[in-house]
Amino acid sequence: MKSLIDGEVLKSLGFKEGKAIGLALQLASSIQNEEEAQTFISTLSEVLQTPSQFLENPRLKDIARALTEQEKTDTTISLRATAMPFAVYGSENIDESAKAQMEVAMKLPVSIGGALMPDAHHGYGLPIGGVLATRQAVIPYGVGVDIGCRMALSVLDLPENHFTANKDKYQRELLAWTKFGSGAGWHGALRAEHEVLDSNVFNMNPFIKNLQTKAFEQLGTSGGGNHFVEFGILELENDDVMLGLAKGKYVALLSHSGSRGLGATIAGHYTRLAKELCPLPKEAINLAYLDLKSAEGMEYWMAMNLAGDFASACHDIIHTRLTKALGAQVLAKVENHHNFAWKEIWKGEEVLVHRKGATPAAPGVMGIIPGSMTAPGFLVRGKGEMNSIQSASHGAGRQMSRTQAIKSISKHDMKKVLKDHGVTLLGAGIDEAPMAYKNIETVMQAQKELVDIVAKFTPKLVRMADDGSRED
Repeated sequence: MKSLIDGEVLKSLGFKEGKAIGLALQLASSIQNEEEAQTFISTLSEVLQTPSQFLENPRLKDIARALTEQEKTDTTISLRATAMPFAVYGSENIDESAKAQMEVAMKLPVSIGGALMPDAHHGYGLPIGGVLATRQAVIPYGVGVDIGCRMALSVLDLPENHFTANKDKYQRELLAWTKFGSGAGWHGALRAEHEVLDSNVFNMNPFIKNLQTKAFEQLGTSGGGNHFVEFGILELENDDVMLGLAKGKYVALLSHSGSRGLGATIAGHYTRLAKELCPLPKEAINLAYLDLKSAEGMEYWMAMNLAGDFASACHDIIHTRLTKALGAQVLAKVENHHNFAWKEIWKGEEVLVHRKGATPAAPGVMGIIPGSMTAPGFLVRGKGEMNSIQSASHGAGRQMSRTQAIKSISKHDMKKVLKDHGVTLLGAGIDEAPMAYKNIETVMQAQKELVDIVAKFTPKLVRMADDGSRED
């Protein structure tokens, strides 16, 4: 017998194709007379209007739940059907999952340009080594968890033989004036001071204000994972007028770390907020963005910049303390950050450029691209390549996950590599072994059109977190 209520009737009420209309048709199939059909149609109209009120109704709860889920799906922001094109550097050494993540990012309705650096590997949302330009939208996970993470290099007025003759002193001072990893902080008279803690941004809202104490406790410290403070030898083959350095070899101090618990907490808070305000399909959920013109977007922008300033202050304190302890003078200093978003002009338009694990490389902009604890790093000068959105890699990039490195690399093998390269390591876990990283020479070869090499840095004494990858 033909049902008194068919799909066309339900669609006229407002039902859409999907699970809910199917469940409604199943119930409708048992209706025997016109009066019952009209009552059922009237009830379904009410369920359509307010499905939440029928979630406990024994007969209608399944339809109500299906409608609720459909509402969530219907309000999801649609992605582009196909990804916009993006430049890839060193494609043969980049895993497919990182490329797939970049393709999803290039489907966002706010994305207008992208690039993948030769050190790229899989990350949360945007891959590490991913560069993404957007229109008036900032993506917290496009910036990353460790907001404003950076490299800082101080070239000292000390010759190479000073390090060789005084290595014990360098090691002693490095241990005395650095703190790493989960819960690290200075106490008592050793607590650092910096004007960044007086920033008015801490008064922006209660959430940020509550982070001020954590910032104070961790000021002048470094994180876990791949963060380090190290001494090495910087070699310039030619005079560099812009840096004010003559060719030769210098003792140099290089550090890599970010905004510690302050940045991580800001990233987590505003990512959750972005996901609420910007519902995206499952494959893009970690790319949720905030409109920069909105109150929430402006809050994040100010908090992001605060975290970046805090990260810079930490490096400043570390370098000042160690330089003073050695009785040295700084001849030149270079600092550049990644895990950040910048307002820039790209192809004649103001855009927001997210560099998650990528170094700014506009014309003449200096950068530091480290290799590993045994591989050389490079002091570079940007060429301003537009296809890379004026960016370069921020390091060699991992070729093994931390789990894979721990399973496949032995302590014996790691110690042998360190000895062969004449590197003394203080701290660090197997997950940071040199073999876990890509070949830095290959990475630099893949980005010759992005940067010029100014000098080479060779690590000699490396300090990292004793607890490996643990962080706050």
